[in-house]
Amino acid sequence: MTIGIPRGMSFYNDYPFYYGFFTDLGIKIVLSDMTTKETMSKGSSLVVTETCLPIKIYVGHVLNLLDKGVDKIFVPSIQSIAPKIYNCSKIRGLPDLIRNVVKRDFTIIEATLDKSEKNQGLYEFLAECVKPFGITDTERIKKASKAGWRTYNNFHIMSKSGMSYKKAMNYALQGKVFIESRTKEYPISIALVSHGYNIYDERASMKIFDKLEEMDVKVYSSLQLSKEQMDDGIASLGQGMYWANEREMTGCAGYYLKDTRIDGIITLTAFGCGPDSLMCERIIRQAKRFNKPLLHLTIDEQTGEAGFITRLEAFVDMLFRKKRANIINKIEINPDRTYIPNTNFIETK
Repeated sequence: MTIGIPRGMSFYNDYPFYYGFFTDLGIKIVLSDMTTKETMSKGSSLVVTETCLPIKIYVGHVLNLLDKGVDKIFVPSIQSIAPKIYNCSKIRGLPDLIRNVVKRDFTIIEATLDKSEKNQGLYEFLAECVKPFGITDTERIKKASKAGWRTYNNFHIMSKSGMSYKKAMNYALQGKVFIESRTKEYPISIALVSHGYNIYDERASMKIFDKLEEMDVKVYSSLQLSKEQMDDGIASLGQGMYWANEREMTGCAGYYLKDTRIDGIITLTAFGCGPDSLMCERIIRQAKRFNKPLLHLTIDEQTGEAGFITRLEAFVDMLFRKKRANIINKIEINPDRTYIPNTNFIETK
Protein backbone atom coordinates (compact mmCIF):
# COMPACT_ATOMS: atom_id res chain seq x y z
CA MET A 1 0.00 0.00 0.00
CA THR A 2 1.66 3.20 -1.21
CA ILE A 3 0.40 6.79 -1.34
CA GLY A 4 2.10 9.73 -3.02
CA ILE A 5 2.02 13.13 -1.33
CA PRO A 6 3.07 16.25 -3.29
CA ARG A 7 5.29 18.77 -1.50
CA GLY A 8 2.85 21.63 -1.87
CA MET A 9 -0.13 23.45 -0.37
CA SER A 10 -1.31 21.74 2.87
CA PHE A 11 1.81 19.55 2.98
CA TYR A 12 3.83 22.23 4.79
CA ASN A 13 1.34 22.54 7.66
CA ASP A 14 -0.26 19.11 7.87
CA TYR A 15 2.38 16.58 6.84
CA PRO A 16 3.29 15.57 10.43
CA PHE A 17 -0.33 14.48 10.89
CA TYR A 18 -0.51 12.69 7.53
CA TYR A 19 2.76 10.91 8.29
CA GLY A 20 1.61 9.61 11.68
CA PHE A 21 -1.82 8.65 10.34
CA PHE A 22 -0.82 6.77 7.18
CA THR A 23 2.23 5.13 8.78
CA ASP A 24 0.14 3.76 11.65
CA LEU A 25 -2.12 2.09 9.07
CA GLY A 26 0.84 0.51 7.29
CA ILE A 27 0.60 2.75 4.23
CA LYS A 28 3.95 3.73 2.75
CA ILE A 29 4.36 7.41 1.88
CA VAL A 30 6.27 8.54 -1.20
CA LEU A 31 7.06 12.26 -1.28
CA SER A 32 7.78 14.22 -4.42
CA ASP A 33 11.27 15.70 -4.72
CA MET A 34 12.12 19.16 -3.47
CA THR A 35 10.90 22.04 -5.65
CA THR A 36 13.21 22.95 -8.51
CA LYS A 37 13.05 25.26 -11.50
CA GLU A 38 11.92 22.25 -13.53
CA THR A 39 9.06 21.62 -11.08
CA MET A 40 7.82 25.16 -11.60
CA SER A 41 8.27 25.02 -15.36
CA LYS A 42 6.39 21.74 -15.82
CA GLY A 43 3.54 22.84 -13.54
CA SER A 44 3.26 26.24 -15.23
CA SER A 45 3.03 24.66 -18.66
CA LEU A 46 -0.25 22.89 -17.81
CA VAL A 47 -2.25 25.73 -16.25
CA VAL A 48 -3.36 29.18 -17.36
CA THR A 49 -0.95 32.06 -16.79
CA GLU A 50 -3.12 33.70 -14.12
CA THR A 51 -2.85 30.66 -11.82
CA CYS A 52 -0.95 31.48 -8.61
CA LEU A 53 2.57 30.13 -8.04
CA PRO A 54 1.70 27.63 -5.24
CA ILE A 55 -0.78 25.85 -7.55
CA LYS A 56 1.74 25.76 -10.40
CA ILE A 57 4.26 24.22 -8.03
CA TYR A 58 1.69 21.70 -6.79
CA VAL A 59 0.93 20.54 -10.33
CA GLY A 60 4.67 20.13 -10.90
CA HIS A 61 4.93 17.92 -7.82
CA VAL A 62 2.06 15.72 -8.98
CA LEU A 63 3.94 15.19 -12.27
CA ASN A 64 7.08 14.36 -10.30
CA LEU A 65 5.26 11.63 -8.36
CA LEU A 66 3.88 10.16 -11.58
CA ASP A 67 7.42 10.07 -12.99
CA LYS A 68 8.39 8.06 -9.89
CA GLY A 69 5.75 5.47 -10.75
CA VAL A 70 3.27 6.33 -7.99
CA ASP A 71 -0.29 5.46 -9.06
CA LYS A 72 -2.24 6.78 -6.03
CA ILE A 73 -1.74 10.46 -5.21
CA PHE A 74 -3.25 12.28 -2.24
CA VAL A 75 -4.96 15.48 -3.42
CA PRO A 76 -7.29 16.65 -0.62
CA SER A 77 -10.10 19.16 -1.04
CA ILE A 78 -10.04 21.33 2.10
CA GLN A 79 -13.29 23.23 1.72
CA SER A 80 -13.90 24.59 5.21
CA ILE A 81 -12.07 24.22 8.53
CA ALA A 82 -14.97 25.53 10.63
CA PRO A 83 -18.57 26.63 9.97
CA LYS A 84 -18.50 29.39 7.33
CA ILE A 85 -14.67 29.56 7.35
CA TYR A 86 -13.63 28.75 3.79
CA ASN A 87 -10.53 28.21 1.68
CA CYS A 88 -9.96 29.91 -1.66
CA SER A 89 -11.56 28.35 -4.74
CA LYS A 90 -8.30 26.85 -6.05
CA ILE A 91 -7.66 24.95 -2.81
CA ARG A 92 -11.28 23.82 -2.63
CA GLY A 93 -11.25 22.61 -6.23
CA LEU A 94 -7.73 21.18 -6.22
CA PRO A 95 -8.72 17.59 -7.18
CA ASP A 96 -10.81 18.84 -10.12
CA LEU A 97 -7.98 21.07 -11.30
CA ILE A 98 -5.47 18.19 -11.20
CA ARG A 99 -7.89 15.84 -12.94
CA ASN A 100 -8.40 18.30 -15.78
CA VAL A 101 -4.82 19.39 -16.41
CA VAL A 102 -2.87 16.17 -15.76
CA LYS A 103 -3.93 13.77 -18.53
CA ARG A 104 -2.28 10.63 -17.19
CA ASP A 105 -3.57 7.37 -15.75
CA PHE A 106 -3.53 7.45 -11.94
CA THR A 107 -5.89 7.44 -8.94
CA ILE A 108 -6.60 10.74 -7.20
CA ILE A 109 -7.39 10.26 -3.51
CA GLU A 110 -9.64 13.29 -3.23
CA ALA A 111 -10.87 13.26 0.35
CA THR A 112 -13.06 16.26 1.25
CA LEU A 113 -13.02 18.16 4.54
CA ASP A 114 -15.93 20.58 4.88
CA LYS A 115 -16.96 21.54 8.41
CA SER A 116 -19.61 23.87 7.05
CA GLU A 117 -21.57 20.79 5.94
CA LYS A 118 -22.94 17.83 7.87
CA ASN A 119 -21.13 14.48 7.70
CA GLN A 120 -17.96 15.92 6.17
CA GLY A 121 -15.88 16.32 9.33
CA LEU A 122 -12.44 14.97 10.19
CA TYR A 123 -13.29 11.28 10.57
CA GLU A 124 -15.29 11.25 7.34
CA PHE A 125 -12.31 12.93 5.67
CA LEU A 126 -9.89 10.32 7.02
CA ALA A 127 -12.19 7.46 6.00
CA GLU A 128 -12.12 8.80 2.42
CA CYS A 129 -8.32 8.99 2.56
CA VAL A 130 -7.92 5.26 3.20
CA LYS A 131 -10.95 3.86 1.38
CA PRO A 132 -8.92 3.16 -1.82
CA PHE A 133 -6.73 0.86 0.30
CA GLY A 134 -9.69 -1.18 1.54
CA ILE A 135 -9.48 0.18 5.10
CA THR A 136 -12.98 0.75 6.48
CA ASP A 137 -12.67 -0.12 10.19
CA THR A 138 -13.78 3.04 12.03
CA GLU A 139 -11.96 2.17 15.25
CA ARG A 140 -8.74 1.50 13.39
CA ILE A 141 -9.03 4.84 11.61
CA LYS A 142 -9.62 6.67 14.91
CA LYS A 143 -6.60 4.94 16.46
CA ALA A 144 -4.45 6.00 13.50
CA SER A 145 -5.70 9.57 13.83
CA LYS A 146 -4.34 9.64 17.40
CA ALA A 147 -0.94 8.64 16.07
CA GLY A 148 -1.25 11.47 13.55
CA TRP A 149 -2.10 14.02 16.22
CA ARG A 150 0.80 12.81 18.36
CA THR A 151 3.30 13.49 15.56
CA TYR A 152 1.58 16.78 14.71
CA ASN A 153 1.64 18.00 18.33
CA ASN A 154 5.30 17.04 18.78
CA PHE A 155 6.16 19.08 15.68
CA HIS A 156 4.33 22.15 17.01
CA ILE A 157 5.83 21.85 20.50
CA MET A 158 9.29 22.12 18.98
CA SER A 159 8.26 24.83 16.50
CA LYS A 160 6.81 27.00 19.26
CA SER A 161 10.06 26.66 21.20
CA GLY A 162 11.83 28.44 18.34
CA MET A 163 13.31 25.43 16.55
CA SER A 164 13.63 25.74 12.79
CA TYR A 165 10.97 24.18 10.56
CA LYS A 166 13.36 21.58 9.12
CA LYS A 167 14.71 20.38 12.46
CA ALA A 168 11.29 20.27 14.12
CA MET A 169 9.90 18.24 11.21
CA ASN A 170 12.86 15.86 11.27
CA TYR A 171 12.58 15.17 15.00
CA ALA A 172 8.78 14.82 14.87
CA LEU A 173 8.91 12.22 12.09
CA GLN A 174 11.38 10.24 14.23
CA GLY A 175 8.93 10.33 17.14
CA LYS A 176 11.22 12.58 19.18
CA VAL A 177 10.73 15.83 21.08
CA PHE A 178 13.80 17.96 21.60
CA ILE A 179 13.92 21.52 22.99
CA GLU A 180 16.97 23.57 22.08
CA SER A 181 18.63 25.94 24.51
CA ARG A 182 19.25 29.21 22.71
CA THR A 183 21.85 31.67 23.94
CA LYS A 184 22.55 33.77 20.85
CA GLU A 185 21.33 37.35 20.98
CA TYR A 186 20.02 38.98 17.81
CA PRO A 187 20.10 42.77 17.36
CA ILE A 188 17.01 42.70 15.10
CA SER A 189 13.80 40.61 15.21
CA ILE A 190 11.43 40.32 12.26
CA ALA A 191 8.04 38.60 11.93
CA LEU A 192 7.64 36.80 8.60
CA VAL A 193 3.93 36.71 7.75
CA SER A 194 2.94 34.24 5.06
CA HIS A 195 1.50 30.80 4.34
CA GLY A 196 3.58 27.71 4.95
CA TYR A 197 3.62 26.77 1.29
CA ASN A 198 5.19 30.12 0.41
CA ILE A 199 7.97 30.34 3.00
CA TYR A 200 8.91 26.72 3.76
CA ASP A 201 9.30 25.82 0.11
CA GLU A 202 12.94 26.90 -0.23
CA ARG A 203 12.77 27.35 -4.00
CA ALA A 204 9.64 29.51 -3.90
CA SER A 205 10.86 31.66 -0.99
CA MET A 206 14.50 31.64 -2.16
CA LYS A 207 15.57 30.44 1.30
CA ILE A 208 14.38 33.61 2.99
CA PHE A 209 14.99 32.22 6.50
CA ASP A 210 18.64 31.47 5.70
CA LYS A 211 19.13 34.87 4.07
CA LEU A 212 17.76 36.73 7.10
CA GLU A 213 19.79 34.55 9.46
CA GLU A 214 22.94 35.54 7.54
CA MET A 215 21.94 39.18 8.11
CA ASP A 216 21.91 38.51 11.87
CA VAL A 217 18.13 38.68 12.11
CA LYS A 218 15.91 36.60 14.39
CA VAL A 219 12.83 35.48 12.40
CA TYR A 220 9.44 34.71 13.92
CA SER A 221 6.49 33.16 12.08
CA SER A 222 3.03 31.77 12.75
CA LEU A 223 4.61 28.48 13.87
CA GLN A 224 5.71 30.15 17.12
CA LEU A 225 2.10 31.10 17.92
CA SER A 226 -0.84 29.16 19.31
CA LYS A 227 -4.28 29.18 17.73
CA GLU A 228 -5.50 31.40 20.59
CA GLN A 229 -2.70 33.93 20.04
CA MET A 230 -3.50 34.17 16.33
CA ASP A 231 -7.22 34.56 17.06
CA ASP A 232 -6.29 37.38 19.43
CA GLY A 233 -4.21 38.91 16.62
CA ILE A 234 -7.21 38.91 14.27
CA ALA A 235 -9.35 40.56 16.95
CA SER A 236 -6.67 43.17 17.71
CA LEU A 237 -6.89 44.37 14.10
CA GLY A 238 -10.66 44.68 14.37
CA GLN A 239 -11.21 41.84 11.90
CA GLY A 240 -13.33 38.72 11.81
CA MET A 241 -12.14 35.41 10.45
CA TYR A 242 -13.45 34.39 7.03
CA TRP A 243 -10.62 32.65 5.17
CA ALA A 244 -9.43 29.26 6.40
CA ASN A 245 -5.78 30.38 6.35
CA GLU A 246 -6.45 33.80 7.86
CA ARG A 247 -4.69 32.90 11.09
CA GLU A 248 -1.37 32.55 9.21
CA MET A 249 -1.78 36.04 7.76
CA THR A 250 -4.04 38.45 9.67
CA GLY A 251 -3.74 36.58 12.98
CA CYS A 252 0.04 36.29 12.84
CA ALA A 253 0.47 39.94 11.76
CA GLY A 254 -1.97 41.23 14.37
CA TYR A 255 -0.14 39.45 17.18
CA TYR A 256 3.35 40.54 16.14
CA LEU A 257 2.35 44.13 15.36
CA LYS A 258 1.71 44.68 19.06
CA ASP A 259 4.69 42.59 20.20
CA THR A 260 7.45 44.93 21.39
CA ARG A 261 10.14 42.34 20.62
CA ILE A 262 9.44 42.66 16.89
CA ASP A 263 11.24 45.45 15.05
CA GLY A 264 9.53 44.97 11.68
CA ILE A 265 7.13 42.85 9.62
CA ILE A 266 7.70 41.15 6.26
CA THR A 267 4.67 39.87 4.36
CA LEU A 268 5.34 37.45 1.53
CA THR A 269 2.56 36.49 -0.88
CA ALA A 270 2.20 34.84 -4.27
CA PHE A 271 1.38 37.22 -7.12
CA GLY A 272 -2.27 37.01 -8.10
CA CYS A 273 -3.56 35.58 -4.81
CA GLY A 274 -6.94 37.23 -4.21
CA PRO A 275 -7.44 36.45 -0.49
CA ASP A 276 -3.87 37.45 0.37
CA SER A 277 -4.20 40.77 -1.45
CA LEU A 278 -7.17 41.63 0.77
CA MET A 279 -5.49 40.49 3.97
CA CYS A 280 -2.22 42.27 3.20
CA GLU A 281 -4.05 45.54 2.52
CA ARG A 282 -5.53 45.37 6.01
CA ILE A 283 -2.16 44.49 7.54
CA ILE A 284 -0.38 47.38 5.79
CA ARG A 285 -2.97 49.86 7.07
CA GLN A 286 -2.74 48.55 10.63
CA ALA A 287 1.09 48.59 10.56
CA LYS A 288 0.90 52.38 10.19
CA ARG A 289 -1.31 52.57 13.26
CA PHE A 290 1.17 50.53 15.28
CA ASN A 291 4.10 52.51 13.82
CA LYS A 292 5.78 49.25 12.78
CA PRO A 293 7.90 49.13 9.59
CA LEU A 294 6.57 46.68 6.99
CA LEU A 295 7.99 45.23 3.78
CA HIS A 296 5.60 43.54 1.36
CA LEU A 297 7.13 41.01 -1.05
CA THR A 298 5.39 39.13 -3.86
CA ILE A 299 6.75 36.05 -5.60
CA ASP A 300 6.08 34.23 -8.86
CA GLU A 301 8.08 31.95 -11.15
CA GLN A 302 9.81 35.01 -12.67
CA THR A 303 11.02 36.55 -9.40
CA GLY A 304 14.74 37.28 -9.53
CA GLU A 305 16.89 36.44 -6.53
CA ALA A 306 19.15 39.49 -6.86
CA GLY A 307 16.31 42.00 -6.54
CA PHE A 308 14.75 39.92 -3.78
CA ILE A 309 17.94 40.02 -1.70
CA THR A 310 18.42 43.74 -2.33
CA ARG A 311 15.00 44.54 -0.89
CA LEU A 312 15.65 42.37 2.16
CA GLU A 313 19.02 44.01 2.78
CA ALA A 314 17.59 47.51 2.44
CA PHE A 315 14.76 46.73 4.87
CA VAL A 316 17.07 45.14 7.45
CA ASP A 317 19.53 48.06 7.17
CA MET A 318 16.68 50.50 7.77
CA LEU A 319 15.64 48.57 10.91
CA PHE A 320 19.24 48.63 12.21
CA ARG A 321 19.43 52.40 11.67
CA LYS A 322 16.04 52.96 13.29
CA LYS A 323 16.95 50.89 16.33
CA ARG A 324 20.32 52.60 16.71
CA ALA A 325 18.65 56.02 16.50
CA ASN A 326 16.15 55.04 19.19
CA ILE A 327 18.96 53.94 21.50
CA ILE A 328 20.89 57.17 20.96
CA ASN A 329 17.80 59.30 21.57
CA LYS A 330 17.28 57.65 24.95
CA ILE A 331 20.65 58.84 26.22
CA GLU A 332 20.02 61.86 28.42
CA ILE A 333 22.68 64.43 29.22
CA ASN A 334 22.33 66.45 32.43
CA PRO A 335 23.10 70.10 31.50
CA ASP A 336 23.70 71.05 35.17
CA ARG A 337 26.61 68.72 35.47
CA THR A 338 29.99 69.78 34.15
CA TYR A 339 32.06 66.99 32.72
CA ILE A 340 35.73 67.06 33.69
CA PRO A 341 37.88 64.37 32.15
CA ASN A 342 40.12 62.40 34.51
CA THR A 343 43.70 63.23 33.70
CA ASN A 344 45.26 62.33 37.05
CA PHE A 345 46.67 59.04 35.90
CA ILE A 346 50.34 60.10 35.51
CA GLU A 347 52.37 59.91 38.68
CA THR A 348 54.63 62.91 39.19
CA LYS A 349 57.59 63.10 41.53
